[in-house]
Order: sequence, then C-alpha cells, then structure tokens
Amino acid sequence: MRLATWNVNSIRARVVRTVEFAEREHIDVLAMQEIKCRPDQFPYEPFERAGYEVHAHGLNQWNGVAIASRLPVDDVQTAFDGMPGFAKGMEGPDQPLEARALGALIDGVRVWSLYVPNGRGLDNPHYAYKLDWLAALAEHTKGELARDPNLPMALVGDFNIAPTDADNGDPTVIEGVSTHVSPPEREAFRALEAAGLSDVVRPRVPTGFTYWDYKQLRFPRNEGMRIDFILGSRAFADAVAGASIHRNERKGEIPSDHVPVVVDLDLHGDDADDDVPMIFG
Repeated sequence: MRLATWNVNSIRARVVRTVEFAEREHIDVLAMQEIKCRPDQFPYEPFERAGYEVHAHGLNQWNGVAIASRLPVDDVQTAFDGMPGFAKGMEGPDQPLEARALGALIDGVRVWSLYVPNGRGLDNPHYAYKLDWLAALAEHTKGELARDPNLPMALVGDFNIAPTDADNGDPTVIEGVSTHVSPPEREAFRALEAAGLSDVVRPRVPTGFTYWDYKQLRFPRNEGMRIDFILGSRAFADAVAGASIHRNERKGEIPSDHVPVVVDLDLHGDDADDDVPMIFG
C-alpha cells in the first residue's frame, strides 16, 4: 500500500493537481484535509475516473476531510470516541462537532484523516479546544490499541504542531507568542506517541518542512514548518518500507500551502528491499 496525506486547502480549487499527483505517484490511499466543501460539493468524477473511491466529510466551506482509495473501504467513521466540538461563544459538552476526522478500515489498516484545530492564539478559546481535541484523540488511540495491540493504525494529516524546534523554520512563529510551538501543544503531540504511535516518516526523511505560508516569500526562503505527519502504531510502523515528502508540490500554479507526505507499506510480508532510499522529492 502507498499511503499519502495532503492538506489540499480547497479540493475544488486543486482537484486537477491532486488527482494528477495521486496517479503519477501511484498512491493507493490519499487522505486529504481542509477540503472546504460538503460531500455533495466534492468533485468526485476526476477521482473516480482515476480509479478511486472517495469518502468525504465536510459541513461547510471550512475544514473538511476526505479519503480517496483504490482499495476497498470499510467501516467509515466521521468522529473518534470522545471528540469534542466547538462553536464560537458556546461552552460546555454539547458544542457541535466540526468536520475534522474521517476514519476507515482499508486493507486491514485503520486510517484516520485528521485536521487538528489550529488554536488561533494562546489566549483564544480555540487553543483550549485544540488541546482538548488532542487529549481526546490520545485517549481514543490508547483505547483502540489496548483492545488490539496488533492493529495497524495510522493517524495522518495536518496536526498544526511543530513538535520540535527543528520542525519550525518560520521566524514569525515564536514560543511563548505563537501557537503550534507552545509547550502544551508539544506535550499533546508526545501524548500521542505515548499512546502507542510513532512518527514513521522522520527516521527516513530527517529534514524538511511540509508547510510554508503564502506570505513574505516563506517558500523561496524555505521558512516553513513540519506540521503534517503520519503517526503509526507498532504494527503499522513495522510495515513501513519507505517515506517521502513531496516538496515540489508547493511549486507551480495555485499550490496548496502544504505538500504531500507519503509512506510505502509492506503489509503482507512481501519481499521488500530493506535498503529503500530516503526520499525528499
């Protein structure tokens, strides 16, 4: 299986280059974030012509997640256990759920396409929501892996966290001032690792960013951030045979501000080459 994640920043604006990437790179499963549309607005036809089955979850022109797969898709879920909601000006447990999570079972792998809340500002209610959302995700993950320690499980997507200083090359993102790099956010990321997940890309692609702001020549200056991840359970990590970050997708016409992250999996014990090269394309 070749699995990719990409915050496409509006699928209707970027459907052509998204499908072209998936076909060119022989992607079996593509998890997308920030699709910015409802399911009835999603441009299914180009994906279907390319052989993909698409499941989309979106409520309006904001947020939204999707999974396109050339493999059979089962057990689709639009929220994980305990996932909190958010609405401006509301408090309490009954806030509406946003379209930020889509899970499916694909070839025995539980895949979650996730768009973690941004946080907006350290004193913003959205920041507390972000931390609550991540805490619930960690608890859900811990429970899933306790029930089935051998489950190949992947949480993929835009986590809106740069977990180490090496993951932040944007000079305007400063600890103590900005979200994405605050100690509580980084601790929330470590809690996901403590729940039984590991970053399966970093060991194979130790440098490089996945996001560059459109403003102030951030991309030409390579002042980006690494905030898009593929976190896998032990069974998933053991099956990873290669990984790549596709930096060139930030170039060209109307690019997303994020680029795809890809892993290759040997799920069924095929004769894999242990010397698969590290790739930063």
